[in-house]
Amino acid sequence: MSETMKLHRVPEATNLHPAAWAGRIMSMFVVVVLVADGAIQLFAPAQIASMLQETGFAMDLTRIVGPIILVCAILYAIPATAVLGAILVTGFLGGAICAHVRIGELGTPPEIISVLLGALTWGGLYLRDPRIRAILPLIH
Repeated sequence: MSETMKLHRVPEATNLHPAAWAGRIMSMFVVVVLVADGAIQLFAPAQIASMLQETGFAMDLTRIVGPIILVCAILYAIPATAVLGAILVTGFLGGAICAHVRIGELGTPPEIISVLLGALTWGGLYLRDPRIRAILPLIH
């Protein structure tokens, strides 16, 4: 079997190393945060009204942004689509960071949380998916 084919095989879940468990925990945390954010956007937009107003977004955008966040979380949670989900989550978080930079909020808690969430997204995927480690080897 070629090296490329070996990279595309999903390892068995029975022999998970501590790093894989750490990756799963990190990924679960990301999914929980995204689902909570998406749910607030959909079901309790008044809770984030002041933040939306500060960043210049209209309240009715929560009906669009909420489902986008939930789709990103679902795609990231499913192993077969986790890489696509991570890319979309990173793009979403990059947009959130950009919105805060645009209004002069460099280094604020929402921005720092977005950066950390992005790092957890890829860190969790790196630890739980050997295919990502093969593509992005940090240690040779």
